Amino acid sequence: MLKKLERDYQIAFLLSLFTILANLVEGVFSTILGQQDGTLALFGFGLDSFIEVISAVGISTMILRIARESDSPRSKFEVTALKITGISFYLLTAGLVLTALLNLMNNAKPETAVSGLIISLISLSVMVFLYRAKLRVGRKLNSDPIIADANCTKACIYMSLVLLGSSLIYTLTGLAFIDTLGAIGIAWFSFGEGREAFEKASGRETCACSD
Repeated sequence: MLKKLERDYQIAFLLSLFTILANLVEGVFSTILGQQDGTLALFGFGLDSFIEVISAVGISTMILRIARESDSPRSKFEVTALKITGISFYLLTAGLVLTALLNLMNNAKPETAVSGLIISLISLSVMVFLYRAKLRVGRKLNSDPIIADANCTKACIYMSLVLLGSSLIYTLTGLAFIDTLGAIGIAWFSFGEGREAFEKASGRETCACSD
């Protein structure tokens, strides 16, 4: 039984490492292509991915801790990572909303949204896989924190859907404000993730996006 538990915690830890790697790759391509194409939604999506890396590092530390002792309190590093994540998400939200308003005033539009289409489809498939895998191992371990982390991956799925929808509609219609609406949608979920990070830092294991 002990070996089984150790194996499941190893899987949970590997999933968190894969989350870090996936978000780093996603962030690099999204920000570069978003800037080149003038796509605010894609650029904001990329910045969100970098913030997700900070969160995933904290989750990795959490998994190692609860694997050693499930009832042990959070480390200072975990709490600090959560607070930095929360602040970063709030800053991203403010930046996206401000830039979106400026884009609306200037009637700015992307050159193309094809990159957003491709990246959102890849991201969607990766995040659905991570959500299911994390949920499966969390249930095996009967670990509320790991299950909560799995549920929070839903926010990444929703963001991918927002990016996919805005990129597809813009490609079909060419309407300038569609990309801006997509950026505002990403800002909405970013705000929710920031709030959730601060709730976790204060000692609440629940996830706002699990509802």
